[in-house]
Amino acid sequence: MFLFVGLGNPDPKHKNNRHNIGFIIIDSLNKRFNLSKQKPKFKGLLTNGEINNQKLILVKPLTFMNNSGTCIREIQDYYKIIPKNVFVFHDDLDLEIGKIRCKVGGSSGGHNGIKSIEDAIGPNFYRIRVGIGHPGEKKLVDSHVLNDFTDEETEVIDISVQKLLDNVHLLIERDLDNFSSKSNI
Repeated sequence: MFLFVGLGNPDPKHKNNRHNIGFIIIDSLNKRFNLSKQKPKFKGLLTNGEINNQKLILVKPLTFMNNSGTCIREIQDYYKIIPKNVFVFHDDLDLEIGKIRCKVGGSSGGHNGIKSIEDAIGPNFYRIRVGIGHPGEKKLVDSHVLNDFTDEETEVIDISVQKLLDNVHLLIERDLDNFSSKSNI
């Protein structure tokens, strides 16, 4: 069984924020693959189903970004999901808007949601980083991630998310090189 996690903040005012790209991806996966209706459980909104004949649980933690690990740990413990079957979709300031990179383990890179998950389950899970661009100055980062995508950025993100959905089977197969090359615009 696989666990797909989309990081974001649950307050409706954050729905289209750059920081909520993980939620956007989970919602898009649910829609594309006709997965079950989202239900509140384990401090998150869960759906389940199959993609590429693999059983999946998808979750949007409701604990806010900085406490995402609490939700993930509860699901992992209940379903006995090993960290290497956990895939976390999240924003990345250091990537150009819409660029997608995937890796296992590594540093949190200052991302508090990732740090929370590392603290809860260890570092050896998959990280699918989606570029949201950098505002240029460190003092502008907080407002940048908590602001909505511009119309131009939304067009790029929509294309990136569609390419990710088209190639999500490669993630499940752990073919990271092909996933990265085919998912980027």
